[in-house]
Amino acid sequence: MLLLRDVQKSDLAGLKRLAAVLNTVNLPNNEETLSSIIDKSVKSFAGRVKNPLEREYLFVLEDARNGTIIGTSMVIAQHGTYEAPHIYYEVSEREHYSASIDRHIRHKVLSIAYNYEGPTEIGGLVVDPPYRATPDKPGKQLSYVRFLFIAMHRRLFRPRVLAELLPPLLPDGRSLLWEACGRKFTGLSYQDADRLSRQNKEFIKELFPASDIHAALFPARVQKVLGEVGPQTRGVQRMLERIGFRYMERIDPFDGGPHFEANVTDITLVRRFRTVKLAEEDFEMEGDDVLVAYEWEAGRNRFRSVRTHARLDNQLVFLPAKAKEVLGAPAGAKLSVIPFE
Repeated sequence: MLLLRDVQKSDLAGLKRLAAVLNTVNLPNNEETLSSIIDKSVKSFAGRVKNPLEREYLFVLEDARNGTIIGTSMVIAQHGTYEAPHIYYEVSEREHYSASIDRHIRHKVLSIAYNYEGPTEIGGLVVDPPYRATPDKPGKQLSYVRFLFIAMHRRLFRPRVLAELLPPLLPDGRSLLWEACGRKFTGLSYQDADRLSRQNKEFIKELFPASDIHAALFPARVQKVLGEVGPQTRGVQRMLERIGFRYMERIDPFDGGPHFEANVTDITLVRRFRTVKLAEEDFEMEGDDVLVAYEWEAGRNRFRSVRTHARLDNQLVFLPAKAKEVLGAPAGAKLSVIPFE
């Protein structure tokens, strides 16, 4: 059984191992950055970040058999503030017609935009390659746990949720859009710019062109990836669309990846969220496939969640003994549940 839980400072070595294998934008292979992400998350789960909208929650997926961390995902309470705005390109189409040569042309145009009271963002989803495409569906567990947590704490989050999806990247991890545009205006590599932007977005506002950019000026292969989803992210796109997200005609200014958004009230998983009490009796038959979570108000580990089969009976939930053991929840405890479909 796999355990979803809040990250701990003792997890740094496990995250470093995972980052060394993947070294993605979501999980950079940089110890200082990883330590900072962990520290912010630990304080957020403990409520030690005073402003709820400044909190960032990192979940890890642990193989309960050996304690190995095999994946991560994240919820950022608000992406876009006065100090660090949410920056994106709005994608629109402009039409032009010349009567003298009878020529009608449509142009795709990128317009830089800023949001200072941005949405909640879900991100940071990575899975160790050997565990991908396994029956436990670790990627889906890591994705769904974020909506479970948002449903449990609606007042801590914004009314809209954003997901920025990765586009096709070059084999060495570079971005076609960044090479054609961002690098020319900043002199930075894609990886350096992304790392810098985690703490400082001022350089984007000062160095990126404020005027519209016509995509026709880019090479054809760059135009092709604008707003496109990369092959490793298409499953995430299908999942998001299935639960209520839609492409917003906005893209990331670094890599051109599409932005999907949804109202929290429209997300099907949130709408089907339930709180129930844990029954004392074990349940060992086949039942509903669910993601269930238990929270502590104090202590080092505040949040634990597992995917399991269960029987829901009015205000009670019956779980297998193994699920109860991994959750650490006593009989009568309040549990939170969403379907895992």
